Amino acid sequence: MNSKSRGSVPNFQDDGLSITAAEPWFKVKVQLVQSYLQAFMMNAFQKADEVVFVDLFAGSGLYSIGYQKEIFASSGFQAMSSSFPFTKWIFCERQEEQLKALDRRIRKYFPRLDTEIIDTSERYLEQLVSAIPVSKPGRRVAVICLVDAFSLDIPISTINRLTSMGFSLLMPFTFVLNNRMSCRYYVEENSEILRRFLGDQNMDKLKDLESNQHFYKRLVRLYQNNMLVSGFNAAISTHRLQSRMMELPAYNVGFFSRQFSAMAVQKEVNGSEFFQYELW
Repeated sequence: MNSKSRGSVPNFQDDGLSITAAEPWFKVKVQLVQSYLQAFMMNAFQKADEVVFVDLFAGSGLYSIGYQKEIFASSGFQAMSSSFPFTKWIFCERQEEQLKALDRRIRKYFPRLDTEIIDTSERYLEQLVSAIPVSKPGRRVAVICLVDAFSLDIPISTINRLTSMGFSLLMPFTFVLNNRMSCRYYVEENSEILRRFLGDQNMDKLKDLESNQHFYKRLVRLYQNNMLVSGFNAAISTHRLQSRMMELPAYNVGFFSRQFSAMAVQKEVNGSEFFQYELW
């Protein structure tokens, strides 16, 4: 059953199920994602009749700061609690414990929304394709896919498949990057994951970097260039960061789309409280 009306924001509490531990800045990132989703919808509903939200790394739906001292909603749950008029919500997750918690919470808090949960521990892209409403004459469908893995565990081959399906992508470039898991760790010890994330042709452009900050900046730039070469509109925003997991002064969020203006979406975001951080 689908409903565009929303009640009050749920009072999310510890229910004994899995909750993902997070640093305080994650909560700010969730709000930033909301600004992007709102900006996307303002543009998408000018061209589309249905707008679908896909969360490719949904987790359990809830985060906690400290030992569950402060529980807050994930980007998907926050958007579902708002007045965002998505016509369908699709959540993807691979870990069994997270999937169980996600399913229970969606049934409890959002029973009236049109939702679907996909287990990504096995081949899942075919399920994702079948879950998306089909565009037809007089009824166009737009899809925004949140790719927020907090890792580099999303191969460029998967991104290419998603984009071939007409998805627009919202991607925070966030992953552990500090003294212990430094740029050298990714280039030397985790090179295969980095290669899958960026593609073979870009590895030589990262191998000689010694600074985490330079590594991060170049990685984002290379990814943006890949998307531009593939025919995407691309926009990158920069935001303050205070983290032990990512020891950088700022992080980037990328928006990529063939159907919609990336600059128009970013302009709407920058018009909100999340102004770009002019550091880099």
